[in-house]
Amino acid sequence: MTSLIGEYDCKVDAKGRFMFPIDLKKQLSELFEKGFVMNRNLHQKCLVLYPLTEWDKLNKKLSKLNRLIKSNDVFVRKFTGGATSCDPDSTGRILIPKSLGEYADVKSDIKVLGSNNVIEIWDKKLYEEFLNQDIDIEQLAQDVLGNLDFNDGGDE
Repeated sequence: MTSLIGEYDCKVDAKGRFMFPIDLKKQLSELFEKGFVMNRNLHQKCLVLYPLTEWDKLNKKLSKLNRLIKSNDVFVRKFTGGATSCDPDSTGRILIPKSLGEYADVKSDIKVLGSNNVIEIWDKKLYEEFLNQDIDIEQLAQDVLGNLDFNDGGDE
């Protein structure tokens, strides 16, 4: 899968639907018609829209967890509990399920972000608050990326 990029302003209508950004649709190509799974983000008050192929990869890994171990069972239940299949309608709109929209505090204005292999959906105000957090991005980059070898050429 290609790496999804872009930040788009969208509106949610009275029924909870938003028009999927055309540029993201182009990036997804034929994957768009296969549908999506929408779920809560683990770390932020936003939603994650997984192209079905990405959800299947993740779900395959989750299915390998031993559900007889309580922490595995609880994690899988908590993580997959809100997951909802979301197919675009004939005009390219996607419905945000009510419970997920409430979780992410989605109002009428949202930000839709290409985020590597998934799409994030944020209430616009919450996304702006996230961006304005006092985080030392330079230190964060060093902590997260500092030990990676960007000169190895093996990721092409």
